[in-house]
Amino acid sequence: MAAAQGKLAPYSAPGALMNPEDLLLLVTRTMPFGNYQGRLIADLPGNYLNWFAREGFPKGEIGRLLALMQEIDHNGLKPLLEPLRQGKR
Repeated sequence: MAAAQGKLAPYSAPGALMNPEDLLLLVTRTMPFGNYQGRLIADLPGNYLNWFAREGFPKGEIGRLLALMQEIDHNGLKPLLEPLRQGKR
């Protein structure tokens, strides 16, 4: 109905509600498998995150965190994680 009135509804992917605690997990949780096993999710390279975006994210929490980190990286928002990194020291 909104589109018929010339207005678009905001985009919302299924399950796209973001949990603020996930941002802290990005700077504390490590990658549990693969070439970057043991590296913080926030420190994964963009090309690796983009590969998951193309091929599919794993199920569960790790997939949700990887998808969130890919969005953050893709949109140039990594500096927003710095205060969280400093707070965990």
